[in-house]
Amino acid sequence: MTCQKTGHNFTKIAFKPLHTNLFNIVLLSIFLSLGSGKLYSQDITKKTTAIPTKKRTENTKTVTNNTRKSTEIIKKQTDSIKKDSIKPKKVFLDGKVKYKAEKYVKIDQKKKLITLYDKAELYYQDIELTSGIIVMDYEKNEVYAGRIKDSTGAYTQYPNFKQGANVVEPDSIRFNFKTKKALIWNSRSDQGEFKVKAAITKKENDSVYFLKGARFTTSKDVDNPEYYFQTNKVKFIPGKKVITGLTNMVIANVPTPIALPFAFFPMSKETSISGLILPSYNDSNTRGFSLQNGGYYFALSDNYDLTILGDYYTNGSYGLRFESSYAKRYKYRGNVNVRFENLISSERGYPDYSKQKIYNIQWSHSKDSKSTPNSSFSASVNLGSSKYFRQSINQVNIGSNLNNTLSSSISYSKTFNSVPQVRMSLTATHSQNTQTEEINMTLPTLQASVDRIYPFVGKDGVKKGFFKNINLQYNLNGRNNIVTNDSLFFKPQMFRDAKMGIEHTIPLSTNFKLFKYFSASTSLNYKEVWYTKTINRSYDADQSKVVDNIVNGFDAFRTYSLSSSLGTTIYGTFNFGADKKIKSIRHVMRPSVSYGYTPSFEKYYDTYASDATGTMIKQYSRFESGIFGAPGISNSNSLGFNLSNTFEAKVTDKDSTKVEPKKIMLLNNLNLSTSYNLNADGKTSLGWSPVRVSGGTQLFANKMNVNFGATLDPYAIDNSGARINVYNIDNGGSLFRMTSANMTLNYALSSKDKDKTKDKNVQSQRNGGREDDLFGTNTDLNDNRKSQFDETEEGEDKITEFFNSKLPWDMTFAYSLTYGNNNREKKIIGNSIMISANADITPKWKAGVSTGYDFVQKGVTFTQLRFERDLLSWRMDFNWSPFGTNANWGFFIGIKSGVLSDIKWDKRSRTNR
Repeated sequence: MTCQKTGHNFTKIAFKPLHTNLFNIVLLSIFLSLGSGKLYSQDITKKTTAIPTKKRTENTKTVTNNTRKSTEIIKKQTDSIKKDSIKPKKVFLDGKVKYKAEKYVKIDQKKKLITLYDKAELYYQDIELTSGIIVMDYEKNEVYAGRIKDSTGAYTQYPNFKQGANVVEPDSIRFNFKTKKALIWNSRSDQGEFKVKAAITKKENDSVYFLKGARFTTSKDVDNPEYYFQTNKVKFIPGKKVITGLTNMVIANVPTPIALPFAFFPMSKETSISGLILPSYNDSNTRGFSLQNGGYYFALSDNYDLTILGDYYTNGSYGLRFESSYAKRYKYRGNVNVRFENLISSERGYPDYSKQKIYNIQWSHSKDSKSTPNSSFSASVNLGSSKYFRQSINQVNIGSNLNNTLSSSISYSKTFNSVPQVRMSLTATHSQNTQTEEINMTLPTLQASVDRIYPFVGKDGVKKGFFKNINLQYNLNGRNNIVTNDSLFFKPQMFRDAKMGIEHTIPLSTNFKLFKYFSASTSLNYKEVWYTKTINRSYDADQSKVVDNIVNGFDAFRTYSLSSSLGTTIYGTFNFGADKKIKSIRHVMRPSVSYGYTPSFEKYYDTYASDATGTMIKQYSRFESGIFGAPGISNSNSLGFNLSNTFEAKVTDKDSTKVEPKKIMLLNNLNLSTSYNLNADGKTSLGWSPVRVSGGTQLFANKMNVNFGATLDPYAIDNSGARINVYNIDNGGSLFRMTSANMTLNYALSSKDKDKTKDKNVQSQRNGGREDDLFGTNTDLNDNRKSQFDETEEGEDKITEFFNSKLPWDMTFAYSLTYGNNNREKKIIGNSIMISANADITPKWKAGVSTGYDFVQKGVTFTQLRFERDLLSWRMDFNWSPFGTNANWGFFIGIKSGVLSDIKWDKRSRTNR
């Protein structure tokens, strides 16, 4: 119909009087919104129905006036009607209900039911419900959801009930919108690392559930787990905790004697929560029975945590460990480990009784470079007792045990964007020989440098030629050096013996082209060294010997030197023909000659009395004990020669579709270097230094690294083995006398494309061991849940049948040969082979071996056998070192999940260290 005043078209709808049953109006709105297979929104709380308008008009003012008049007429009519004394019932829903179904949506007005069938979905507030069938009773305020059968008669489309972060997957569910209570049959839900299944679940409110006939497991398949905890009565608070009655552990559907009258399971949504760490039992022939790795884990915040662990043996030995990890996103991350052990062997009064205290400190820190681009801070610390990795009761780490060096470094650097640019770094370093127990530290080293300045470059900025390339730079190197040992580490004497010095260098250099094909460079270096301690050497009559007395106070010396070099690059290609398999070989040579001159600085040298008579002999420098050394008493004048070579071949590619030949590196480096002393007198010094030859290549698709080296001496030696001023060829020998040679082979191959050493022995490297497993794998007894092998997540498409499975494997091979002939001994002084291999015997069984043989000592080197069984939620492993000083064995079986890491059995022998 058309309005006569406004000209608008309206759809004509017939309405019943206002006193018509309210339910019919609601029903009408439901039918208007229904449709097959589409999503609908229904707000049942509203009781008014808007008249649909086909289109709006631009005459807004006219419509407003007409609406105002219509409102006045309706108001007058309603004033004459008496109000109904019966108050309408409050609607139970507080928001919109959205629902849809694949096959049909059925409304039963008589029973007050709405039925959704096949891929049914219902959304209300924070509740999401999907199922095969959903029935909503809007009179009882309830909803029911259940599974349906497919064409084969199998149940499909199980309900999925989600409220907030909680998800439940039952067989069927009954839920009341008003009370928020629910009954759930055969519910399945994930709570952290746990999977929970219950025969009947009663939802009391949003925060409390009661379960009957429940099982808890970390297995991936909650319906058919390899193990679970069975209990009948459970109070479950989502995201917080589970409190149970009598709980029994069931393995492979067989109840075990392991039972608790009650149990408490933490279910925090956080990544980690604080809690006790149960110790493991062990025993030792030399220390007695023990409880190891018991303690407490503190989840202090989202950015850092703390673990305190301890060991105790019945003979009085004990150990303490503090471990903390910290991280701040986009800023930094790191971890700290502090370990202390008081070790007692045997019993007091026995001849083999011993007592010692050992410790180890590890700190690793890395900073995100993007947080502050102009500065950086990093730390890699591994220091402590030299005997720690050999004596520790909590480390089985042969690679670290055999390693002779522990090292640490803490550094901070900053760049100042000035003109010229200034760089500064502050570094503390530590190097420790675990055999001699000698420790070298710098606390700290200060380095600063000013960027190169080109004083003769014009405004165009072009650096070309001798003069325009002249540049100078300033470098500062300040060090506080400490040399001590384990017994004096961090004691007052250690700091009293420290040596401090600052070195300033200003190099003035330039580079230029000579005769078009030669690159030349020359530099003049000025050096100034400051010391806070010098020495005064004299004869001490009381001790009847020459002594050096420390002189405290500032002192300095200054030196200068000249150096230059000339080099070029020569290319040569040998062509064999386009029809040959080897088409050509390319040889690149880079010869270079260098010259260095340093004058004598005899003015910094003094004489001293060598005996009681006052005989003044032997010059010395008061700067001899300084960390940057002393100036030279004689001038240095030498020529250096170096030749580097690379060989590359072009061969026919095996792939016939490729037109271009394939490039293969034959030798990636072959270097020869020597020098000649221009001041040689043939008596106290000889002219030529030995020629050093070194090279390397890669074979078998770059899987094998081959490195070799040799030292060739042109001079002969006398009967005592000293070099003499006679060429070896003139003494009846060859042109060069090979004094030493070495060769190493490293071969790694794997059935997997990735690098087998990736993160495999990270802790072993951190402890000072090897990155590979030639000396076995690192075993930290604090956490045996980690695999001995390079364990990766298995994809869903992995074939599990034995004969069709792709069983991964890897192998590492190393061979070392060393020849010595320094004194005509012509002897093989080192000849050994090492090999490690790992393979999946079956998809669930892994095995590995590390062994080797020393052909000089004629004996087997360190050997370790490794076995591991994947028991799905569990892991079982066995490792055995059958012989040698490090002979030991260990067996472990336990649950992989960190929540139940205390459920394990760990048994191992201890080496008599």
